[in-house]
Amino acid sequence: MESSTFFNIFAGLLVFPALLLLQFAPLNVNAADADPLQDFCVADLTKDLYLNGYPCKTPAAVTTDDFVFDGLTAPAQTNNSVGASAILADVDTFAGLNSLGLSFAKLDFAKGGIIQPHTHPRASEIIYVVKGTLYAGFVTADNKLFARVISKGEVMIFPRGLIHFQLNVGDAPAQAVVALNSQSPGFQTISSALFGSNIKDEVLQKSFLILDQKTIDRLKAIFSGSK
Repeated sequence: MESSTFFNIFAGLLVFPALLLLQFAPLNVNAADADPLQDFCVADLTKDLYLNGYPCKTPAAVTTDDFVFDGLTAPAQTNNSVGASAILADVDTFAGLNSLGLSFAKLDFAKGGIIQPHTHPRASEIIYVVKGTLYAGFVTADNKLFARVISKGEVMIFPRGLIHFQLNVGDAPAQAVVALNSQSPGFQTISSALFGSNIKDEVLQKSFLILDQKTIDRLKAIFSGSK
């Protein structure tokens, strides 16, 4: 056997198993905020730059106050149409979170109040009930509901991007805190996205099947803020 033929056969025996390993090896995909490249990167919210995130303050300009947020000390407003609201500590309100891949929020509920069905396109969420009783849950991509009543001291997880909600089913006000694994998780309420975004009426009528024009107009007025 010629040496070149022997070499080709030998090389093939080495390469073939490697190709099999590559085919079946799991791929590592970064599906959350990127890892920081330094100890911290306090957002410089004064810069007029459009980036995926925010530029950093120079380290010499950073102070301890950049890592402290007092925006959650007051209760969130519940005197509104849904009887609930949230105060969010994300990078836009708490610059020290920049590049750290997390944010935080406090939810307050009047009796019967609801955080309407919504999504966070860039984050998963975990909720901790501080007081009261909530009916909370999420809906998967194949429309399976995972929901139950959770009470003081219990936690529940809402996977990234899935529609979820919280409803106060107790006899008194309720409060919860949530953590999310993005500095900018995003918040999109389903009802407002559909009826408050100026989608063509025909799309809504054909999607919901039974909505007449009067109902469409009414819902658009509510969720667009015009009424």
